[in-house]
Amino acid sequence: MRYTDIAIIGGGLAGSTAAAMLGRAGIPSVLIDPHQVYPFDFRVEKLGGDDQLGRFVSTGLAESVLRSATHSGENWIARFGRLLDRQPRQQYGIMYDALIGAIRAEISGPAEFVCDKVVEVKTSAERQRLVLAHGETISARLVVLANGLNVGLRRMLGIEREVTSYCHSISIGFDVVPVDRPAFPFPAMTYFSERPSDLIPYITLFPVGERMRANLFTYRPATDPWLRTMRRHPVETLNAALPRLRRLTGAFDVSGDIKIRPADLYVSTGYRQAGLVLVGDAFATTCPVTGTGTDKVFTDVARLCSVHIPAWLATEGMGADKIDAFYDDPVKTACDAWSNSKAFSFRSVSIDRGPYWVAQRWARFLGYLGQGWLRRLRSRIAVPSPARTDHAASSPSSSSSSSSSSSSSSTAPSSAL
Repeated sequence: MRYTDIAIIGGGLAGSTAAAMLGRAGIPSVLIDPHQVYPFDFRVEKLGGDDQLGRFVSTGLAESVLRSATHSGENWIARFGRLLDRQPRQQYGIMYDALIGAIRAEISGPAEFVCDKVVEVKTSAERQRLVLAHGETISARLVVLANGLNVGLRRMLGIEREVTSYCHSISIGFDVVPVDRPAFPFPAMTYFSERPSDLIPYITLFPVGERMRANLFTYRPATDPWLRTMRRHPVETLNAALPRLRRLTGAFDVSGDIKIRPADLYVSTGYRQAGLVLVGDAFATTCPVTGTGTDKVFTDVARLCSVHIPAWLATEGMGADKIDAFYDDPVKTACDAWSNSKAFSFRSVSIDRGPYWVAQRWARFLGYLGQGWLRRLRSRIAVPSPARTDHAASSPSSSSSSSSSSSSSSTAPSSAL
């Protein structure tokens, strides 16, 4: 039997991040996952925004992991075939399997990785017992269940899930390439839907290495024939749904496979148990349209590994009263509530046709348009004309305007809409 303090089941984003954090903290841990090298999975492909990157920084892994990602510092915001704003935004494109590989590279002793599958878990208020497929047994003080959407072990432990929104959204991922020119004119772009009837909130395009990656989101049902058409004729289907997109992208083609992933929203029930804690999608899912899934993972894991686990290990036992402190953590609960609320409000502002939501869409369009106009105006004020360079350099008002412009450019909107 192998003994450890923490056994982590599932080596995706939540589990691998937890293992790396615990190893750095000197806490004996075992990460268990059936994949020695994580396979391709159509999930997180971009990290960005001050808040999300700040949550990643709180794990202590961001600086080293993001070296493996593709950075872009500007994101175009567009709708109706019109560029609204060149928004300064720090974002990093990276495929999910590469992201997991970079995080796992940060796992160090006393944390370790075991390539195997957990087939049985028995929990108690003292120690937990795990049986692996190859016959090994692990005894741990705490089990962290981070196995995403897999339900087998959860049901073994009496944990069920309550679906709050079936097929809440569908994510579509593919590569785009420019036709008859070497590159697209934008570093990255978010293009919002032209018509709510198309049931598309937006498409985002961003670089990953030498590729331009596209993530398209829709609120269609999983059985909609439109999805089959999109898979078979992606360019024609995109041009029909977003007819003015080409004004900004120019002619384009789609290369490689098209990945389609429906997402249900659910929350777990019966999870308050001694010796066991759920993080990430194992606890509750989020809507990929909002991009809050990684926020929730980083919040869960940072609070668990930096605050709660060190406190729990300082005293004997691992009763439900200890575990409750994590689920009732105000930082975690606030992030959960924010993510869930955003899933439904984003859907409504994208496709609902009531007067309030129509007004919301136009308000966001005009807000971005005005912000872009102000940014361009400040840029022109900050950069003097060649004929007045000497005078402008000695002018206090010119210096003040330049400082104001720099400060404005470092601020990005807090919402994607």
